Amino acid sequence: MHLGSDILILLSVLLLWGTLGSGEQNDTEPIILEGKCLVVCDSTPSSEPAGNALGMSVRSGSGRVAFSASRQTNHEPTDMSNRTMIIYFDNILVNVGTHFDQESSIFLAPRRGVYSFNFHVVKAYNRQTIQVSLMVNGWPMISAFAGDQDVTREAATNAGLVIMEKGDKAYLRLERGNLMGGWKYSTFSGFLVFPL
Repeated sequence: MHLGSDILILLSVLLLWGTLGSGEQNDTEPIILEGKCLVVCDSTPSSEPAGNALGMSVRSGSGRVAFSASRQTNHEPTDMSNRTMIIYFDNILVNVGTHFDQESSIFLAPRRGVYSFNFHVVKAYNRQTIQVSLMVNGWPMISAFAGDQDVTREAATNAGLVIMEKGDKAYLRLERGNLMGGWKYSTFSGFLVFPL
């Protein structure tokens, strides 16, 4: 009886080895061996991961999301900026996944997850306070201000983690003040920390 179970295990291992070696097995399908589930990950899956009956999923490294943008020019806000109060960034430094739209300066979340954002918005040569907010779907999530009256250059800067759903939009809004110059030194960056 003991010899029979050892032979069965040996045959199962040989069958598994032969299947993997022949390339006939789909790399993302679970392989059943003695009642246990072995998941073999494909490094280049052709579609988004999907959960199986056990609630497990196979994920690849291809879901990377990151962006960083700055102002290339140093000019006053355009008519569009004055109307929408969105702070526009015309110089893309990084746009992995292409989820940051340069024209609208809006980041569109490709999936539900925890995202990290940071911003640095400079005001120059205007003796007034500015307040900048990171907006998600029109709601302020984090804000910063710069209001020292005795300096010619000052930055409103902040950073934080935000849970976003697929399709949520994030952008920077000028809540108070005016950005006369100083845009050349302003940046807006974000990345997906991990999906949920």
